[in-house]
Amino acid sequence: MSRVRVLVGTRKGAFILESDGKRERWDVTGPHFGGWEMYHLKGSPADPDRLYAAQGTSWFGQLIQRSNDGGKTWEPVGNKFVYDGPTGTHLWYDGTPHPWEFARVWHLEPSPTDPETVYAGVEDAALFRTTDGGQTWHELPGLRTHESASTWAPGAGGMCLHTILFDPKHRDRIFVAISSAGTFRSDDAGKTWRPINRGLRSEQIPNPTAEVGHCVHRIAMHPSRPGVLFMQKHWDVMRSDDAGESWLEVSGNLPSDFGFPIDVHAHEPDTIYVVPIKSDSEHYPPEGKLRVYRSRTGGNEWEALTKGLPQRDCYVNVLRDAMAVDSLDACGIYFGTTGGQVYGSADAGDSWAPIVRDLPAVLSVEVQTLP
Repeated sequence: MSRVRVLVGTRKGAFILESDGKRERWDVTGPHFGGWEMYHLKGSPADPDRLYAAQGTSWFGQLIQRSNDGGKTWEPVGNKFVYDGPTGTHLWYDGTPHPWEFARVWHLEPSPTDPETVYAGVEDAALFRTTDGGQTWHELPGLRTHESASTWAPGAGGMCLHTILFDPKHRDRIFVAISSAGTFRSDDAGKTWRPINRGLRSEQIPNPTAEVGHCVHRIAMHPSRPGVLFMQKHWDVMRSDDAGESWLEVSGNLPSDFGFPIDVHAHEPDTIYVVPIKSDSEHYPPEGKLRVYRSRTGGNEWEALTKGLPQRDCYVNVLRDAMAVDSLDACGIYFGTTGGQVYGSADAGDSWAPIVRDLPAVLSVEVQTLP
């Protein structure tokens, strides 16, 4: 029977949750690196025992940890991130020049085929790659040196590159999302990039329909249909049916179209999940009711999933990297909250149960389906 491993990054360490295919009882280990901010952990699709983790503090900077045994032991493998393009300055919307800064690694995305190759999205917005298992990291400079980069501005959480998606049907195609610049696509393995934001509208920027400048919170795709993208934006849930060339709003009957995570069912490419929060200034569920919303139609028509979730006096948030799905049948859905709870559903969201409570604030949740 298959097993499931859930990787949880928190403000004060990492936790690993494991269960069999029934997903009823869970073994919890951790904290790994207790007291350290563990912003993101992810396993290699090419080697189930190879894990990578982004560890950092404001005192000691950024360090990448690697495990070769599924998280039982770890080794530090690299804190050398080499910028291959000019570091210079960029201009924010007020016209003030600011230096590019390496603040943290927001997201790690291992190669689907090579456990030694991993991509890293960092703040300020840049894309790095390692081909030696994390020992050294070199920038793919074509993104940060794009002609629009002088107009990129940080969102409330910083100017972070937080999403990296590979197109399984087009080997050299990569999608990234940056807060607050927008979504970009490369068709030549990261050498050159172009913005793919047509159809987005953001009232918070000088030109609401500009080519760049949109605060994209997260993008997602189903690997069987990489031309269909879903987006949770700073206000608006969006869909693209042409690999990002154009976007349409699919917020439909959501109680709020503001939120951070978005994900796609493992076996149903038109089934998507979001977690709405009240507004950009009130980061908690509408009415204090924690509800995951599911659309089985690729957007517009949404249903609230509430069974097992607190429906009163709940004021937590779910961050952009804190939702994930497994590939079992039925599909499992998982998310973590800023209140330290990790919830799981073994029936595609119809019912939920807490896997663990009282962790530090959850920053990221990733899932591995293991043989």
